[in-house]
Amino acid sequence: MRSIATFLLLLVVACPARTEVTLVQVIKSENKMLLMDGQKVVKTYHIALRASPKGHKMQEGDQKTPEGRYILDYKKEDSAYYRAMHLSYPNSRDRAQAEVRGVSPGGFIMVHGQRNGLGWFAPLTQRFNWTQGCIALSNSEMDDFMALVQTGTPIEIRW
Repeated sequence: MRSIATFLLLLVVACPARTEVTLVQVIKSENKMLLMDGQKVVKTYHIALRASPKGHKMQEGDQKTPEGRYILDYKKEDSAYYRAMHLSYPNSRDRAQAEVRGVSPGGFIMVHGQRNGLGWFAPLTQRFNWTQGCIALSNSEMDDFMALVQTGTPIEIRW
């Protein structure tokens, strides 16, 4: 008969601790997204952005992906793209800078899958930057992302 200590040890080994994504990092220059649990990389994805992704989003229609720290604040299942999670862009700093320039900062920036009905095309589309300023994954990666990343998780986007 096994001891309680042996049983608990087997339980811990058989059921490793659940991974918690504490930060999503986007490195635009590498078309890479990292899901982090503290300092540990949990998952890495190749992402699609816009054709010229360098630089911070300055105004509505500039087709840039913002740079900085935001929050993934809600999930959207009824998008024109296969599943989506919204970034808290614009923040107060983005709004203030746009106001000084007399422009709208834009908004509705998402991490999303492929355009509805075109998921089968992802092996080709994910080789190119094609979004209007959002961050795109394949549909299967988006399912994975939505399962791992909770609402309220910070996202840090840099060049």
